[in-house]
Amino acid sequence: MIDQLQFWAVLLCLAFGLFFTFVSTVGVLRLPDVYSRAHTASQTDTLGAGLSLAAVALALGWESTTIYTVLLLFFVFLTNPTAAHAIARSAAESGITPLTAEDELESETPDDGTSAAGDTAVNAGEEGGDHA
Repeated sequence: MIDQLQFWAVLLCLAFGLFFTFVSTVGVLRLPDVYSRAHTASQTDTLGAGLSLAAVALALGWESTTIYTVLLLFFVFLTNPTAAHAIARSAAESGITPLTAEDELESETPDDGTSAAGDTAVNAGEEGGDHA
């Protein structure tokens, strides 16, 4: 009974670890700027590596190598967010500005004053007519 429970716990941790690592990989490839990429790398990659190492520790049982696996797990939990913070801080000090929603809207609006859907872009303060 305990062996079967251990097997399913290892399988569950490994499956979730692989899932979060895959999500991190897709995020790093698809996100637009260095800040978003650093965020996904620090969050999901840490969780994916942590769950995978937890699966290894559970699979090994109570052996001396389990201690090294747990130490490696703590090392990953400390260094991944620290490295992502260092990357983001270096990008900020280099003058790289984060991509914002306004930047995306500006890139979607053509130069002729129409939006991507073809409607005329009108600002709220420039509406025609006299409103009482």
